[in-house]
Amino acid sequence: MNNDAETVFVLNMWRRSLSASYRCFGCRSVGPKGVWSSHAVRTCSSPVLPAGRITALEALDFWRRRFEERGVIEPDQSSQHIVAHLLGAKTIENLERERLTEFLSQETAEQVWKLCTRRLSRMPVQYVIEEWDFRDLTLKMRPPVFIPRPETEELVELVLTDLLMKLGTGVGADTPHTCLEVGCGSGAISLSLLKSLPQLKAVALDQSQDAVDLTTENALRLKLQDRLQVHHLDIMKEDMASLEPEILRFEDHAALDGGEDGLRVIKQILVLAPQILSDQGRVYMEVDPRHPPLIRRWVEVNVGDLQYVETRHDITGRPRFCILQKAKAKRDHKLDLD
Repeated sequence: MNNDAETVFVLNMWRRSLSASYRCFGCRSVGPKGVWSSHAVRTCSSPVLPAGRITALEALDFWRRRFEERGVIEPDQSSQHIVAHLLGAKTIENLERERLTEFLSQETAEQVWKLCTRRLSRMPVQYVIEEWDFRDLTLKMRPPVFIPRPETEELVELVLTDLLMKLGTGVGADTPHTCLEVGCGSGAISLSLLKSLPQLKAVALDQSQDAVDLTTENALRLKLQDRLQVHHLDIMKEDMASLEPEILRFEDHAALDGGEDGLRVIKQILVLAPQILSDQGRVYMEVDPRHPPLIRRWVEVNVGDLQYVETRHDITGRPRFCILQKAKAKRDHKLDLD
């Protein structure tokens, strides 16, 4: 990155350790990624499509009851999201009563049965309808790419608030700003920041080619591709230096042993951060609520050029976000007598 550019480092580390509160309408932990993958869908018998015609309201009631019988979580929301999507709306509330009481076409009814059967197999709704809203964006979704969490919207708001405040003071107003996102998934964070800040540029990294492809697709659909660079890169391997110097500046580091505290990846990133950030550039992380005090102590001992600024809480009151900042470089002020 340009030495004169203000840099922001954004990471969503919480999704590496999914919990039961992960709101994805039925997402299950499948292997090390902890997400639903297409080949893991369980086979299940599909209820037969009624011979007669059926209204949207009747379809909603039919599938709500089937979901309840099979123990599918949030049965009402699941059926509503699918039917609304097929009728061209974001939510059932957006549809007029007439649309809900008129008969579905044969094609639409078949689609309802097809998508609801996928939900019956516990595929998350986001994957079933192949899209999801994140803040003011509608993003394409498909397995095995992570589904954005509601808390991640709070992370974006936090970064935006800080950047806008800085720009509002006039400090660095004419300086290019660059965001580096590690683990971009569907591109939700980078694309949301780019849409809100026209002067911002972003670099997004992910170890998954599926994620890189989906982020690229979403950027093209949102016409933000000119300000986003996406790279297939595993930061836990010593290959970050393979990027051109104009994109990132840093040296290789051996992987750090995080032990059993679950911070191995975070530690690796925080060691790299001072080499990537401009002076007073910031790192924003969404983490497990247990991790902020551990991260603070570890940084104070092991990363001299990085200062732990503060911990912010999410809407539920949990310590969720860590903010760190690169210390301003000390400069010698020698008198030039020549």
